[in-house]
Amino acid sequence: MKRSLTLLALALSAAAPAFADQALATAKNCMACHAVDKKLVGPAYKEVAAKYKGDKTALDTLAAKVIKGGGGVWGPVPMPANPQVNDAEAKKLVAWVLTQK
Repeated sequence: MKRSLTLLALALSAAAPAFADQALATAKNCMACHAVDKKLVGPAYKEVAAKYKGDKTALDTLAAKVIKGGGGVWGPVPMPANPQVNDAEAKKLVAWVLTQK
């Protein structure tokens, strides 16, 4: 029984990061244009993570784009600014996005 509970706890803790900030992304309306694994209006978060893998400046660069908006990287549709998101939230969201595989 104890082993089963330990395995369950490990499984849940491994799954937790995948959803850790999806709630914040939903609350800040990010999920209206993005999805984790498929393109909507904007790119899938998995695509973003792959594109910026190993880029040491990605966290700060993408956090600024979340707040101020941007365009030209993923096609003709610009990403609008999101004034609902503060600096700390933007970095938390981007850190989560960059972990998607």
